[in-house]
Amino acid sequence: MFIFGYGSLINRASRQLTGQTGQAVPAVVEGLQRHWGKVDGSYAIAPLVASLGEGRCNGVLLKVEDNTLAHFDRRERGYTRVEVDPSLITHHGILQFDAPVWVYVKANPAPPCVNQPIMQTYVDTVLAGCLSISDAFARTFIETTSGWHHPLENDRHSPKYGNLAGVEDAHLPVIDRLLSPARNHG
Repeated sequence: MFIFGYGSLINRASRQLTGQTGQAVPAVVEGLQRHWGKVDGSYAIAPLVASLGEGRCNGVLLKVEDNTLAHFDRRERGYTRVEVDPSLITHHGILQFDAPVWVYVKANPAPPCVNQPIMQTYVDTVLAGCLSISDAFARTFIETTSGWHHPLENDRHSPKYGNLAGVEDAHLPVIDRLLSPARNHG
């Protein structure tokens, strides 16, 4: 089976904190809108969420074994795992969808706030993963994610994001440059 990862699961080092997956194949899912939002009270930060409906969302397709899926379900607590229609997926790889494709969604999440803000280290983790694919992939991620105007806490000096991984010092100025238009225009 496959998981479509549209946030921190894009980052290889971050997803390996949860379990082994096959190769990450860049993809786009139509009918999936990614935004910043709150999941539930157990999260101290506002993570990325996706909702079914309008929009398009880039991410990665990850092949996972049955026994690994439960680990990802725990990581994505507060979300609902739903099956994606393979006809809505565009990818540039040789994938045979011989098993379900799952995505973790959240309907009607509350927006980030000062008590549950967007954390810079979460953003850094996701964008480091995007940059491992390409600058264009990272720009598409930023452009197709809504909610950049919500409160953001720069926690780089004291990370609060638990799955922070795979972010190198060299990534930070590139990430800041890529985010500049999103932060200035909401």
